[in-house]
Amino acid sequence: MVVDGSLSPMVVVGPDAGHRSWKTLAIYLRSVKRSFEGCYWEQISEAGLKLWRQSITWKASRKTMSRRLLGQMTLSGERNSAMKESHGRSRGRGGGSSGQDRIDALGRLLTRILRHMASQLNLNMRNDGYVKAQDLLRLNLKTFANVPISSHTIDDIKEAVRRDNKQRFSLLEEHGELLIRANQGHTLTLVETESLLKPILSADEFPVCVHGTYRKNLKSILDSGLKRMRRLHVHFAGGLPTDGEVISGMRRDVNILIFVDIRKALEGGMKFYISDNKVILTEGFDGVVPADYFERIESWPDRKLINF
Repeated sequence: MVVDGSLSPMVVVGPDAGHRSWKTLAIYLRSVKRSFEGCYWEQISEAGLKLWRQSITWKASRKTMSRRLLGQMTLSGERNSAMKESHGRSRGRGGGSSGQDRIDALGRLLTRILRHMASQLNLNMRNDGYVKAQDLLRLNLKTFANVPISSHTIDDIKEAVRRDNKQRFSLLEEHGELLIRANQGHTLTLVETESLLKPILSADEFPVCVHGTYRKNLKSILDSGLKRMRRLHVHFAGGLPTDGEVISGMRRDVNILIFVDIRKALEGGMKFYISDNKVILTEGFDGVVPADYFERIESWPDRKLINF
């Protein structure tokens, strides 16, 4: 299934002309739901088109079904992370009681909206990534906990920000209104790097600049460099995963560490930035950090040097 990015009107693409009603489409969607586990919003259209080349267009004449479909597909990529978090909370958010789970689910939805979905949802986002919190509460979306975002409050948003151990959000009050943004991780091109981030002017500010990845990706990275992929920037941390001050910028389960010579890169004309939650970011050169700027590569956590 594909949810059209314009969302106005919402268009749902089914697998063939045999699904003549919303009822049969809903039954079909339940049967293929697992095909989309792990997909993120920006990947859904691509994944759907690969799975079903022959398709028809379904126009959302029923608002209720539209909201359900949008909520399910928007959050399909969050379900896997929710399962991971429930086994050790490796991604940084806490949980336990139903109240905590409700706020936890809100935080994940806010992350998805503020990083990737503002354009599709016609949110008025500034070039520094801020949107009005009240605009978010007017959206017809549900969290993975099946709670409408409209049932949440400004205080809930503040609590979701407070609980986020990776400090993914910033809050700002202007003219009596609360604004919120994601600190980094955007795919939205309307966000401007210079407005969102602070430039790093000297390598002495961050003597360690390391990217965490997985062994299966290493050959491709050595051949083609570190790519920003769909995001605006390549992400780095200013230390190792076990360093107490490193709260974001690297997944905890990586098994390869790529150290970048930030001094050489800066001297070569590459621009680096730091986010409010201390993630080091760069656009590289045309979205790529070439392997020429790699200082060393280590396995993790045993820290054995890897020749390249």
